[in-house]
Amino acid sequence: MDFEEDQNIGTMDVLEKHKFDFIALEKFMSENVSDFEGPIKVEEFKGGQSNPTYKVTDKNRSYVLRRKPPGKLLKSAHAVDREYRVITALNQTDVPVPTSYALCEDENIIGTAFYIMEFMDGRVLWDASMEKHSKEEALGVYTSMNSTMAKLHSVDPYEIGLETFGKPGNYVGRQVSIWTKQYQDSETEEIPEMNKLIEWFPENLPSDKPLRIVHGDFSLTNLMIDKTQPEVIAILDWELSTLGDPCADFSYHCMQYRLNPKLADEKYCKEKGIPTEKEYVSMYIEKSGFDLNKEWELYMAYNLFKSAGILQGIVGRVRDGTAANKNAEEMRARVRPLAEGAWKLIEENFV
Repeated sequence: MDFEEDQNIGTMDVLEKHKFDFIALEKFMSENVSDFEGPIKVEEFKGGQSNPTYKVTDKNRSYVLRRKPPGKLLKSAHAVDREYRVITALNQTDVPVPTSYALCEDENIIGTAFYIMEFMDGRVLWDASMEKHSKEEALGVYTSMNSTMAKLHSVDPYEIGLETFGKPGNYVGRQVSIWTKQYQDSETEEIPEMNKLIEWFPENLPSDKPLRIVHGDFSLTNLMIDKTQPEVIAILDWELSTLGDPCADFSYHCMQYRLNPKLADEKYCKEKGIPTEKEYVSMYIEKSGFDLNKEWELYMAYNLFKSAGILQGIVGRVRDGTAANKNAEEMRARVRPLAEGAWKLIEENFV
């Protein structure tokens, strides 16, 4: 099998702006990580993590260190303590996550809060269309990805000590409110369909689902795949995780079927061994027990609306000078089609 190497994979020397006191880290690990034996070697992972991520190797094994980035941050941003908490809780279940070892909230050690977890030696795949993979592997990866998400959504947060990890109830309603505010605060042009969505959604929300752990950005690029088998060995990057509606989480993951031209093409999917959107949803329904048939297009419209709100928020921050983005114009151009697509789904299915 041909497994491609990606420029975002692997490690490099620690960037100058992300350097810290390695000796202080070694002392912390010797006091807080069982079976640790120094000295340590520290490298930085390539790729676009918003929390700087390092590979730390001692005499016996390798670890991953995730830290808040240095500098002034919003209080709720880069919450590595929340990431550590959810991974530690899930260590009690059969959901594939790395073993967590230690959390340090004392900024005097390496300059920011950080946590240490197991290093998972696998692959991160960056192309959801699986173009360079065999039909068998593409089907295997998608089947495992679907099962993994259903497994996550079967966990009762109350049973693993996560009852205070997020607010209970009305998850989609609260999300609609958040993205409505962000859109209106950032608005740069009037989009009639967006205004219709803002008016329609609060009165037409999906039915309440059991409270579950929501990953928030479940995608192929946030999974670790076994080196030789098409199986998920770890879910990564829990920065956006909370408690909420599992079907909103799953449907956001499935937006790739609407936004990736290859995955939107059923003929391509069948040739490649990838389940079509309909097949993939059926797999999840069967494994999770959540009946999504009647509300599927409602969730997809909600996710298109949410995506429009996210992009408009970035455009607004660029406009206000609080963010720099060379792709701001391209993002602004994508907001209207997302809003129009969402309202079209509502008109065709619910109005």
